[in-house]
Amino acid sequence: MKKRNIINKLIIAPLVMGFMSCTGNYMDINSNPYQPGDLTPDDYALGSAMSNLASTVISSDVNTAQFTDCLLGGPLGGYFADSNAGWSNTISNFNATNDWTRVFLMSDRIISTLYANLSTVKQVSENTNNPVPYAIAQIIKVAAMSRVTDTYGPIPYSKIGQDGKITIPYDTQEEVYNAFFKELDESIEVLTENRNAALVASADFVYSGNVQKWVKFANSLKLRLAIRIANVSPAKAKEMAESAVNHELGLIETNADNATWKYFGTISNPLFMAVRYNEEASGGDTHPAADIICYMNGYNDNRRASYFEESKWEGESYVGLRRGIDLSKARESFINYSRVKISSSDPVLWMNAAEVAFLRAEATAVYGFSMKGTAADFYEQGVRLSFEQWGATGVDSYLADGSSVPALYKDPAGLNTYEKNLSNITIKWNEGASKEEKQERIITQKWIANWPLGNEAWADYRRTGYPKLLPATSEGNKSNGIVDSEKGARRMPYPSEEYTNNTENVQDAVSNYLGGPDNMATDVWWARK
Repeated sequence: MKKRNIINKLIIAPLVMGFMSCTGNYMDINSNPYQPGDLTPDDYALGSAMSNLASTVISSDVNTAQFTDCLLGGPLGGYFADSNAGWSNTISNFNATNDWTRVFLMSDRIISTLYANLSTVKQVSENTNNPVPYAIAQIIKVAAMSRVTDTYGPIPYSKIGQDGKITIPYDTQEEVYNAFFKELDESIEVLTENRNAALVASADFVYSGNVQKWVKFANSLKLRLAIRIANVSPAKAKEMAESAVNHELGLIETNADNATWKYFGTISNPLFMAVRYNEEASGGDTHPAADIICYMNGYNDNRRASYFEESKWEGESYVGLRRGIDLSKARESFINYSRVKISSSDPVLWMNAAEVAFLRAEATAVYGFSMKGTAADFYEQGVRLSFEQWGATGVDSYLADGSSVPALYKDPAGLNTYEKNLSNITIKWNEGASKEEKQERIITQKWIANWPLGNEAWADYRRTGYPKLLPATSEGNKSNGIVDSEKGARRMPYPSEEYTNNTENVQDAVSNYLGGPDNMATDVWWARK
């Protein structure tokens, strides 16, 4: 009787969150499509909770995903450009208001949903004496919370309880990363010991219950985070990166093992919905950025047809919109630029095999870590895997191209042309190049392959300075001199709610942990030079 009461409470807790959505179909993601007769009470609770957990990495809620990925990470990473002339305070213009910058910390679709459902999974694991679900849930938590700390720097983390409230002391970003590594190692150990177990498929819309694939994702995520800190904590980075590569179950090395969230299928991909807001008026609130299209046009990259729709500009196939511009002056022309090519049924990408190959290439060529191969081989693997992922042809000639460079940006509207070369980096691997050139070549191709993971692109840009991106225009930089147009925004300021409700703790974090003023120009820990 006691167990039944616990399960009843666990089912209700994550489901009520669905009623808070401002989008009509959000509740579907909180509803398990399997009939109660098909599942035990524990399975039902687990299926609902695990799906809710997965929805906190890239949110299933359209408004949340729009802010975190279309209006924040996407533009700052050089993938997306805002295209709503009614917006005067945007992240791309470095003058965003609190409702734009608060989302990662304050949205009830991320931290509160994450921790409520993490508690559910933990109790189900205890009820069933099965550690597998909770180990997987911990991996999802790291995937979600790494996006949060990479946005702000120091965050509340170690003292967050099951209610997800963050009115608690902050941790340094180094402490947060060390906790990530510990949690990943614990999960990897549990899942390795239970490698032949299977999570009930109704609870896993990423790997359909395949435990070994979860280990590969955990190792790959660990490698991503290790390379992230390589400039500021090289010994820790080396230890974590090499342990990830040397693990007996390995990493994501094929596209069949890519981490993608294949939600219930009863809702549309949230990014599909987000980029098409105001579609009739302007072609959508978000267009592909000029940056990535300039690189891909210059390289004659056959993945363009999978990433973008052709523009409406006469004689121009793919044309991106420049980021960080005065939106009011481009009002009449937005609809003519290329649009993001995405289907409502596309799964949500978390991490792909190409990224893992490029991480190993950089670790080898730049940092000298032992990755079980050569940088050249990993670099070519990354490009080949990406072409395969997107069904593009011509990879052999692409890899052999030692002369093509990114194209100049000429705005067909005559408003925001950029006269300088973005970069002279070519595609073909050059073993005799400097470490700096090798890093630019690797990161540039990794960036192209990681589309549309803007927050990953933004992280790499802050850490390495690559790929070289278009600066905001003089009219578009509205930061009053705080943000350098060439460097772009380095982080988001803490939400105003923290200064109201968690005053002492946020002030302590700014004074002792952040390393600079609480604004967009201060680097997070791992991006400091």
